[in-house]
Amino acid sequence: MSLKDLSHEEIKGMSLIELTGMILKEEKKALHFNEIFDRISEFREFTNKEKEKKIAQFYTDMNIDGRFTTTGSNMWGLRSWYPVEQQDEEVHAPVKKKKTVAKKKKTPIEKDAAFDDELGELDDEDDLDLDEVIDDEDLDVEDEDLDNFIEDFDDEEMEVDEED
Repeated sequence: MSLKDLSHEEIKGMSLIELTGMILKEEKKALHFNEIFDRISEFREFTNKEKEKKIAQFYTDMNIDGRFTTTGSNMWGLRSWYPVEQQDEEVHAPVKKKKTVAKKKKTPIEKDAAFDDELGELDDEDDLDLDEVIDDEDLDVEDEDLDNFIEDFDDEEMEVDEED
């Protein structure tokens, strides 16, 4: 059945994924995602606001649905059209390696100089005044707290001695 044969009510009752399948079957070729969505938007008479709300979910649904596959460059077709080997070739085209220019090797003296430069930069950062970092407020230990700690420690020590 063709989309042209369907009434407006029937088209509105169909899911976007079902419409996509029908569009691709009629075209008999892979189409760009935006072209598919534009055609569906025309059939369903979406407003611009509706398009914005639905496009992301539609893309997700196409990815999840097992009937569709991308052939690269955002072109979508029916999975049944493509044997597994062809899908791998189109989607995973080999990446061309870039030629790299050979770097000049550094002599041991140049390496040491570069290391010293880096070390010198780190030393400058590490020369912080510890008095600035540790504030008296950070050391709010009261005499009472220390006395309690010492008493608790003495009690534990006595218990250990008694057990022997």
